[in-house]
Amino acid sequence: MPRLSFVVPVLLLSLASVAVRTTAALRVTDTDGKQWSLLSPSEHQFDLLFFLATDCPISNRYAPEISRICSDYRERGVRCFFVYPDMATDAAAVSAHRREYGLAAAAPAIIDRDHSLVRAVGPRVTPEAALYSSNGRAYRGRIDDWYVDVGRSRRQATQHDLRLRIEAALAGRSIAPAETEAVGCFIANP
Repeated sequence: MPRLSFVVPVLLLSLASVAVRTTAALRVTDTDGKQWSLLSPSEHQFDLLFFLATDCPISNRYAPEISRICSDYRERGVRCFFVYPDMATDAAAVSAHRREYGLAAAAPAIIDRDHSLVRAVGPRVTPEAALYSSNGRAYRGRIDDWYVDVGRSRRQATQHDLRLRIEAALAGRSIAPAETEAVGCFIANP
């Protein structure tokens, strides 16, 4: 008869290897009053959140690429959302920002006044992206390596981190690391 002290750890290791990483859905309302359930999409669907700020020059410079990403992956089951974590931002400022930077039609906008999405996802700066599948978070971090540091950018990106992770997720695989460090404007704590 096997010793119980040996069987329990082996059983726990077996269970841990088949555990599925899930995230609880979070209900939010966009600036148009529509409700969404985020962070736990159905199978074969993905939630892609971009954390943005109306007054962040780096967020604003990324607007064309963010819009392209949303457009390129919309038909493949990727739902984009723009999350504005600045508590002082209002719907009029978000609407004006989206129009000015060509983001109006790309995705719904959510003002995260209570930082519920910030707490659930963990971004530190804007812009920062997070990709969720039915198994939980697949990626959080920079869009690409265009910015080396605040005030220092390359002529063009050489590593397209977010696009690589989206393609991998769509193919049912992952790419390490699941997190990268984004460069941008710090998200103030409430």
